[in-house]
Amino acid sequence: MDTDRQALSADALLNIDTIYLESSVPNYARGREILARFPDATRIEVPSHWQIPELHGNAGLVEDWLKIKRTVLVLGVKKSLPIPAYERSADFIAPSHANGCASACVYCYVPRRKGFANPITTFVNSEAIEKAIARHAYKQGFKFEPTQPDPSLWVYEIGTNNDCAVDALISDNVKDLVKLFRELPNAKATFATKFVNRDLLTYDPQGRTRLRFSLMPPRLSRVVDIRTSPVEQRIAAINDFVAAGYEVNLNFGPVIYTTDSADSVVNWLADYALLFDQIDDQLNAAAKAQLAAEVIFLTHNAQMHDLNLQWHPKAEDILWQPALQETKISGTGGENVRYKMSIKSRLVNNFCALLTQKMPYCKIRYAF
Repeated sequence: MDTDRQALSADALLNIDTIYLESSVPNYARGREILARFPDATRIEVPSHWQIPELHGNAGLVEDWLKIKRTVLVLGVKKSLPIPAYERSADFIAPSHANGCASACVYCYVPRRKGFANPITTFVNSEAIEKAIARHAYKQGFKFEPTQPDPSLWVYEIGTNNDCAVDALISDNVKDLVKLFRELPNAKATFATKFVNRDLLTYDPQGRTRLRFSLMPPRLSRVVDIRTSPVEQRIAAINDFVAAGYEVNLNFGPVIYTTDSADSVVNWLADYALLFDQIDDQLNAAAKAQLAAEVIFLTHNAQMHDLNLQWHPKAEDILWQPALQETKISGTGGENVRYKMSIKSRLVNNFCALLTQKMPYCKIRYAF
């Protein structure tokens, strides 16, 4: 695979020619807007956005993995609107306005839930989603005790299973959510992204949306962050997004341990040292003054390992390291692998010490 890439344009990322949609989609204004945006796309009605045999669980689609992400869109209605509590990047998880992604990061956990193809699914009942968030926020009242996500505002994650900057190419769901949180007196939105969508600079968030740019050393990103904006482009955009009214944080995730020896951390730390220097050189005073980061070490999965071997085995030379990894049961009961606890604590400590040394102004919100 040729992993050398220039800045990824919206046209290169998405060229929708097939839309799977639930029958009720045209009954919603957002549904009609999206269908009008892609008038030439073939429409295929399905009973549910989860029930598409041609996509979900079809192992033969692995050869068309990237094509499907570029050309297929699924439209549905979000039936359940739960808002569970969370404790890391946010206080609560907002109902999904989308899931899936046009990118193809080889470590992503979302495809594990939707078989062998994971294009964007956009939910068209956006007004119901916004109303559910507003009701929940008003019930919370004002925040009088700080939490890890924020000292004074309730933080809602709006991009758990999707990339909002990419979703904004499909519909105005993200724009409307940014407007909603701008108007809520006690809350802010947050999402992580690997795509620089400069249309978001016009959304006027007024400090009520926290955008987290996901970063890793460019050498690694070129292998594992497929169909994303180059790391250099993400870093270069930070000052502009701060100036446009976003709180901009960094997501160092996943942190990938790339040395062949469990006793040496020189190689991978050297890569991150260069990354931290690059960030420090690019950021202006305003960006540095509000900066914080989250640090998340790689969690992988045997099913994704087998899938990746079929289309991008070079990435698995980096991600799959059985001598350094052990089984981990996720909060949802899935069996994943992580770096062995006997070495992971040292890796986390070394990473955080280096980040603090290189960028002492960057608060570490959490690291694991």
